Amino acid sequence: MTSNGGRPRDHSVQSVDRAVSILQVLAKQGPSGVTEIAEELGIHKSTVFRLLATLESRGMVEQDTERGRYRIGYTMAELAAGAGKVNDLSVPSHPICQELAATVGDTVNVAVRDGDDIISIDQAIGAAIMSIDWVGKPSPMHATSAGKLFMAHMTPDEVAEIFAKRPQKYTPHTIVDPVRLAAELEEVRERGYATTSEEHEIGLAAIAAPIHSLNGQVIAAVTLSGPTFRINQDTIPDLAEQVMRAGAKISWRRGSVKRD
Repeated sequence: MTSNGGRPRDHSVQSVDRAVSILQVLAKQGPSGVTEIAEELGIHKSTVFRLLATLESRGMVEQDTERGRYRIGYTMAELAAGAGKVNDLSVPSHPICQELAATVGDTVNVAVRDGDDIISIDQAIGAAIMSIDWVGKPSPMHATSAGKLFMAHMTPDEVAEIFAKRPQKYTPHTIVDPVRLAAELEEVRERGYATTSEEHEIGLAAIAAPIHSLNGQVIAAVTLSGPTFRINQDTIPDLAEQVMRAGAKISWRRGSVKRD
């Protein structure tokens, strides 16, 4: 059997991928039955049952006291105990950021929220001449793509608190009107990514996509930044798809459930 691209489909790799997804579901939902897991992942129950049997034989899962339900096994706890050294988000994200930067040619960052600011914790630089080292430097929430992404997932009261502090207008394009920004944050939630164009610095545009935790929370953002002649209304749709794919890959490495 071949894939759509004409290459043989590697069922062993697909099985490993699905087995990891099963472990992620159990970590997220707790003890679950075959049907629950199959529905969560969108794969057939017979496939789930077969993979669970293999995982159980290696101690990765075990059956709960209630027959037919599975939970994370002791072997997984032992493996997790040895993973403390890779808790830094920049470790699993950096290769993905490097790949994206090499593909698009501009700068890719991973940013986290720090109070009312955004802090970049990792950066990969593409081949383009224009690049700014943002690592460790605070950036404003309301004037950055990562900040808008975080604000889109805040409560209205949290957003109001930020505007109560009278956010700075960095350029003529910085949005400081809460009504206008609220409308833009709704667009961010609908399309799944955030953008800025010359809102923090003249000539600079950026795109941000979410990095999710196991429980689905937005814990960080992966951003692409570069000059407006490369990141603009014509190029954003394609670039945003690439940034969102990078965010999804990092999320999976951090434990977010990957659906089939």
